[in-house]
Amino acid sequence: MKKVLALALALIMVFALCACGSSSSSAPAASSSTASSSGDANPVVKIGVFEPQSGDNGAGGKQEVLGMQYANVLTPTVEIGGQVYDVELVYADNASSNDKAPTAAQTLISSGVSLVLGSYGSGVSIAAGDTFASAGVPAIGVTCTNPQVTSDCDVYFRICFLDPFQGTVLANFAKNELGATKAYCLAKQGDDYSGGLCNYFIEAFGADNCVYEQFPEGTSDYSTYITNAQNQECDVFFSPVSTEAAAQIIAKADTQALGMPILAGDTWDSNVILNAAKGTDVNICVTTFYQEGADAEFDAGIKEWINGDATALANNGGNDELAAVTVMGFDAYYVALEALKAAGSTDPADVLAVLPSVTYNGVTGAIAFDDIGDALRDSAFVKECNTETGVWDFVTVATVG
Repeated sequence: MKKVLALALALIMVFALCACGSSSSSAPAASSSTASSSGDANPVVKIGVFEPQSGDNGAGGKQEVLGMQYANVLTPTVEIGGQVYDVELVYADNASSNDKAPTAAQTLISSGVSLVLGSYGSGVSIAAGDTFASAGVPAIGVTCTNPQVTSDCDVYFRICFLDPFQGTVLANFAKNELGATKAYCLAKQGDDYSGGLCNYFIEAFGADNCVYEQFPEGTSDYSTYITNAQNQECDVFFSPVSTEAAAQIIAKADTQALGMPILAGDTWDSNVILNAAKGTDVNICVTTFYQEGADAEFDAGIKEWINGDATALANNGGNDELAAVTVMGFDAYYVALEALKAAGSTDPADVLAVLPSVTYNGVTGAIAFDDIGDALRDSAFVKECNTETGVWDFVTVATVG
């Protein structure tokens, strides 16, 4: 379906150009809405950054953006159709809000971006899908793992694994590695990510052996949920919620002596979690996309950059511990460049037409897309929080047989 749509959009653009006449210029003419130039300077191609910089997922969104910014520092230009372009990142804060996501998406479209990266958070990605689709602007999700991001939107692609896979990995880990026979699952009401991932975990773990609860918007005291998990005699506490809620859950788990491991998905792979858990008596394991140390050269380079930039350091939580979302943001930037190079154009329709065939060997592994734009990913890193040192310890690389 995506390939058909992309081909149709490309043909529409061809017919439009033919109707208007052709140019004899040796360099391809850039659409005024997607590229600009000034004097003898290089023309500019704009890549939209659709990420939360505030709200529940603001901390994670800032870390994801760091990877894009570092990649832009290393590679600030791209050759498109024989012409060198300066790459400009254009930002729109979706504020971690499904209601605000369409407006943020329209801001990027109106600014003339050729394609969009983001978002951290599946709910905002789903909410903005129709806006991007109506404008024909392709979007590359970085760590939005809910299946609806791509299944319900023909212009959305992504480079991360999906929640059915992640939920199964976590359920298998709970049963096989932690020996759990009963699981407590906690999600936020109305949240596509935590609710969806809990459902996939429950399906893989076994519904008869799970206790499932949801907390409402604005919750700040999680003591009741901790007590419920204890009273139900569960063996593991699964809660793939935002980092803001996670920090509060960790604090209550420590003061109430939870007495069982906490499991979560990729959102918990954050300095916010490390800082909240350091010095506590909690056991936290997460699934994620990258383990620090897997590429020592990359790690050293980005850490030097983070430590040399006060704003970057603050946006990374005040230290240089790498979150996997940062590395995914880095890879997503280069996937965008590959799409622009393959299109030979800055026009969104041309970029959309070639995206299904774009591949890239990134820091996080080989990236390619299936028929609906999902990444061909079949493994996840499992990490454990070291509450003494405040870092993530590698546990295993997990797959689903």
